[in-house]
Parts: sequence; structure tokens; C-alpha cells
Amino acid sequence: MPMKLIRINRRLVSVAMLLLLVAIAIPIIILSVKSCNSTPEGGDIPTLALEHSWYFKPREDGLQPLPMGEAPFVKNYKAYYVGSPDEKIIYLTFDAGYENGYTANILDVLKKHNVHAAFFLTGHYVKTRPDLVRRMVAEGHLVCNHTMNHKKMSHLFDFEAFKKELTDIEGLYRQVTGQEMACFFRPPEGAFTELTLKYAQELGYTTVFWSFAYADWMNDKQPSHEYAFSKIFPRTHPGEIALLHATSRTNAEILDAVLTEWENRGYRFESLDHLVQTVPIGQGWAN
Repeated sequence: MPMKLIRINRRLVSVAMLLLLVAIAIPIIILSVKSCNSTPEGGDIPTLALEHSWYFKPREDGLQPLPMGEAPFVKNYKAYYVGSPDEKIIYLTFDAGYENGYTANILDVLKKHNVHAAFFLTGHYVKTRPDLVRRMVAEGHLVCNHTMNHKKMSHLFDFEAFKKELTDIEGLYRQVTGQEMACFFRPPEGAFTELTLKYAQELGYTTVFWSFAYADWMNDKQPSHEYAFSKIFPRTHPGEIALLHATSRTNAEILDAVLTEWENRGYRFESLDHLVQTVPIGQGWAN
């Protein structure tokens, strides 16, 4: 066989082998550079990125509700859903993504009872109602982080994207008040992963869930006073972290009566600062 033909055949073989290697390598490369923000499929979801929706098991016997059982890792992070079972303390918290005309009334009632609450606000709220934000601060309430855009933080796997949601509202709050935002974080919709808790902790935040809430957030389907009382009072318990929405007309109308009844039952109100200073991390998960 002529030498020229042999050289041509060798080249063909080399080219064929090179094409085969490229065909094998491309899927491997694609898998290795898969973005953390891409949607994982099936069994590819890393353990840290498994999504959970916060819930608890309500009780009406005066004892603390039991936490969800699917996420025992919560006790390993700076995260709370309840305070001490031995003290008749209520930690009152409000979520607000926008102003619905009721916050001023809520603040009036809190001032009347000398109760300091925590308001978990979004960037939209801070932008559009700086007057109310400044009033919250002036009257001793904590203004806390409910993220800039109320995104589902459980979907943010990239640390920088997660961080931006928290730091953007920090900067906005600093412009409005001249102060630093309280280092408490509540994930929108209660959606979280272990990564959510890890990232929040790395950014210096304590994640705050809740041990009481009821359906108070739908503007066109507000609960009656009687329905609200039927949920709030039977489920009251020591160390309660109560979540109410400041957008609720019902909450604004009943808050005075609710605080009065809680006081009559011997409860006192403390801030989230008191919670982290006096209650160990992991409280409630041994119940």
C-alpha cells in the first residue's frame, strides 16, 4: 500500500477518534457546569436544596404546637418557630408586603398597650411608606427582613442572588431611617431549604418562623371577628411567635381586644431580641 494512502487512513482514524472523544466529553462538560439556579430534576436535587413549606401542628390545650417533622435540620441553625414553654410570653410579629391602610391603627393599639412588635417588611413597603417605617422605629418596634422583592428564597441556590435580596432592602432601609435593619429574616410564604437557613445565618441573620397564624391575608375574604377569636385564643401558648398580617382589616379591628385578653390571661410581650438572648437555638424541636 502506498505510504501516502496509509497517511490518509491514519488521519481519518485520528479524526474519527477525536470526534468520538468530543461526543463523549460534551455531555460531561454540560453536566459539570450546570448552573445552581437551573431547576434540578428528580434525584439530582441536592439535599441542601430540597424545598419545604413551613407548618406546625396546632394544639388547643395550652401547650406549644409540634413542628413539622420533615426538616429536623432546622434545629442546627439560627432559626426559631417558638420560644420557651415555661414562660407566658408572646412574640408578636407582622408581615407586610404593601400598605393596605391599617398599619397606623395597628401602631396606635400597640402604643396603647406598650407592646413592641416585629414588622417583616419588603422593599416595596419601605419604598412606598417610609413614613410608617420611621414611625415603627420611633415607637420601638423592630423592622425586619422579608426580602427586597418577596421572592421565593427557596429557589435561590446562588449565594450572591440570595444575598442581594437581603442586602438591597438593608440599603433601602438605611436610606429611609439612617439605621441598620434588625437581623431577623422571614422567608416569604414560609418556603425554605436547608441552604436558605445556611445562607441567612452566614449573612448574620436569625430565621424566624411562627407557632401561630391563621388565614388573615386575603383582602377579599377577611375572617369575621368571631372566627379570628376562635383560632387565636384556643391556640394561645407560652413562647408563642404569633404571625399576623398588617394588611388585614380584621386584625386592625380586633387587635385591641386580642391584646387585652392575652394580658388578662397573664401573658406579657417581648421582642425578638429577647427571644435570641434567652432561648437556646433548637427550641421546640425536641417536643
